[in-house]
Amino acid sequence: MSEKQIQQVLEIEKQAQGIFEKAAQEAQQLPSLAEQDAQALIEKSISYAREQAHVLVSKAQAEDEVARILAQAEQKNREVEALAMSNFDRAVAYILDRVIGKE
Repeated sequence: MSEKQIQQVLEIEKQAQGIFEKAAQEAQQLPSLAEQDAQALIEKSISYAREQAHVLVSKAQAEDEVARILAQAEQKNREVEALAMSNFDRAVAYILDRVIGKE
């Protein structure tokens, strides 16, 4: 082999060694990068889950509030109906008395 060929082989080996070292360094960083990516994904998932839980709780609270207001309205309606019926009986009695001429 000529000296030029030997120099080329040495240069190729040097380049191969550099590529190998760079690959080894990147390989060492991969677990750390993967862990960082996984942690970011976990945090994003937790954040999304919290938002969804907040939405569900808010919706449940709103439904409870609607049910409470509806129950109050129904109770008030029953009270008004009862009052109206008691006044209705008195009104009928008053009108009958007037028609008959008691007053």
